[in-house]
Amino acid sequence: MVSPIFYKGVGQVKEVSTRERLIHLHECRGIGVKTIYKMLSYDPTLKSIYFMSPHDLREQFQIPSQYVSLFFNDLHTKNISEILSDYNKKHITIITIVDKEYPFLLKQIYMPPYVLYCQGDTGLLQKKMIAVVGTRIPTVYGLNATRLIVKELVEKDFIIVSGFAKGVDFEAHKQAIAANGKTIAVLGSGFEHIYPREHITMAEEMKNKHLLLTEYPPYIKPHKSYFPARNRIISGLSLGTLVIEAKEKSGSLITAQFALNEGREVFAVPGSIFSPTSKGTNLLIQEGAKLVMSIEDILTEFEYSSD
Repeated sequence: MVSPIFYKGVGQVKEVSTRERLIHLHECRGIGVKTIYKMLSYDPTLKSIYFMSPHDLREQFQIPSQYVSLFFNDLHTKNISEILSDYNKKHITIITIVDKEYPFLLKQIYMPPYVLYCQGDTGLLQKKMIAVVGTRIPTVYGLNATRLIVKELVEKDFIIVSGFAKGVDFEAHKQAIAANGKTIAVLGSGFEHIYPREHITMAEEMKNKHLLLTEYPPYIKPHKSYFPARNRIISGLSLGTLVIEAKEKSGSLITAQFALNEGREVFAVPGSIFSPTSKGTNLLIQEGAKLVMSIEDILTEFEYSSD
């Protein structure tokens, strides 16, 4: 096998690029986004990482002892050319933070994902996007609000971004497609483990004309800790985040908080004071989110008009 930091070209062996090293590190077990951030700060080319001992890696990047051996083994056995070849066969496009195709707004957030795995139309990442999120158990009111507002956003050429979860998220994707618009699903797992499983058919449809996106390699299974992390990508891609029904403690409010932290617009559809699924959105409005009764309430924040 060729060394992991080289790949076989036609009749020769070539050194991999910085973006390929970044993808390679992302495939190694035992480290996460924060450690990769430290590595990039230490050496923007990442080349020196491959010549460090397990002891040096542990000391320099504070990698826990139980993970150093795992990382070091992957670092020196996984081959980037084989990884890239496999993803190419699976029609998976990889965009790294050093690529010009990387979404501008996402690059501005704290701790952006360094690698994005994509299936579908990556050109959507260069267009104006808005996040639409909400409860997994919407009321009829919440579903009707989603259908109305998503349809009107699509008519204004917004790309609808959501988290592919049950409820409002899935309805937002579905209504964007029904309105002949475009939508991006940000997953909390790899492509080989679509979650929830009942959405696999929709995922297959979206691969063709829309976009599935995740920061996790295809073989990564869903885990409860991945979904809050996914939410920073949903809000990070978007000019603003619209919350349609959310309980007082919900993932949708985490997405809204990420948006607020990054100085993005946050919108909320008000609901009944008697409905638990509106308590979160009503609290958002109390705390300063823009109350949305019609699409005009969103467009005015972006200097658009329905005229």
